[in-house]
Amino acid sequence: MRVAALDLAGPVWRTLPWRVLAAAGALGLLIAAVPAATGAAPTPWQTLTLLRGVALTGALGLAFLLDDPARHLTAPVPVRRPVRQALRVALVAPLAALWWTAVLLLAPSASRPPAGGITLEAAVVALLALAGGAAAVRLTDGARPGPAVAAALLLAAVLAPLSLPDDWALFVAPGDPRWAAAHDRWAVLLAGAAVAGAWCGPEPLRRRRLRGAGRGRVRTRCGTSGPSRG
Repeated sequence: MRVAALDLAGPVWRTLPWRVLAAAGALGLLIAAVPAATGAAPTPWQTLTLLRGVALTGALGLAFLLDDPARHLTAPVPVRRPVRQALRVALVAPLAALWWTAVLLLAPSASRPPAGGITLEAAVVALLALAGGAAAVRLTDGARPGPAVAAALLLAAVLAPLSLPDDWALFVAPGDPRWAAAHDRWAVLLAGAAVAGAWCGPEPLRRRRLRGAGRGRVRTRCGTSGPSRG
């Protein structure tokens, strides 16, 4: 299984949605570089909002990571779908980490929020995008769920700050007394998104049974001899 997964690394690398990922990454870097390019001195809240927007931009690109036009052709391969999806994430993760490091360095140092807290928020949004893509693959037969997942993620990003009560505030400023408690909730969301993504990885049982039944019918038809003629 390990050898088969390694053999898939090259083909999977070539089928990744590099155009979408590159566009999202470039746009995120441009947004992060705006204060330095214009000579502006944003406030801590403005810098935090900018970094949250950049994190959302990167996550919108990751929403397309599990798009696979050859999904129905690669289903019979010996490497299971969770391994194939994990391989996609593993190939992109180092590049995403370098990209986020560059984003933090581009942000104004005088007003930059704590790196650990904003990185946690960015990781949660990225994992939510990946979990949404995994759920769409598990629950539907579509080969390109990325646009729908990106739209749902963008809608959630707009509605969440408006609908969450103050007791469950997530989008707070570093100087707010609720900063630590809010990031405890972000950590819970991170764990929940990871569990949801892992749960959505395997093939649905119903689909496995249908495939198994289909293969059984084919074998029966091939193995049954016709009526003998005397």
